[in-house]
Amino acid sequence: MNIGDKLPEVLGKDQQGNDIKLSDFAGRKIILYTYPKANTPGCTAEACSLQEHKAELEAEGYAIIGVSKDRQELQQKFAEKYDLQFPLIADTDTTLLQELGAWGEKTNYGKTTMGILRTTFLADENGIITQIFTSKQIKTKIHAEQILESLK
Repeated sequence: MNIGDKLPEVLGKDQQGNDIKLSDFAGRKIILYTYPKANTPGCTAEACSLQEHKAELEAEGYAIIGVSKDRQELQQKFAEKYDLQFPLIADTDTTLLQELGAWGEKTNYGKTTMGILRTTFLADENGIITQIFTSKQIKTKIHAEQILESLK
């Protein structure tokens, strides 16, 4: 997906088994972020940064939605462990991740594999993407601050 594209209507099931759709957030802006794996250091830092600044992001009109390939049960444990107060989509078949363009080749320690490309999409009240943060731009420990700074 690119700036100007509309996020998909069907986003998937969250950590509690709820169907999450774009239309559930009508009239609100969205931070949709993809992360490789719950309970890993970088993903935990990123999620906690977003949770810590959730009130500030909401004051700017944003709802937060996370997406990874993790199973619903793992997403739920992750949310409970870190008191994450936003939906975490369990995209186990990578349908949404592929549609977003957040699934692809990654190189780690010289080995190339397919996996989740850490990406954050900001969308307006109509679900139109207005900004994209790529994995090279995202600093997990301060990602919420990066988003807030970009809104100035």
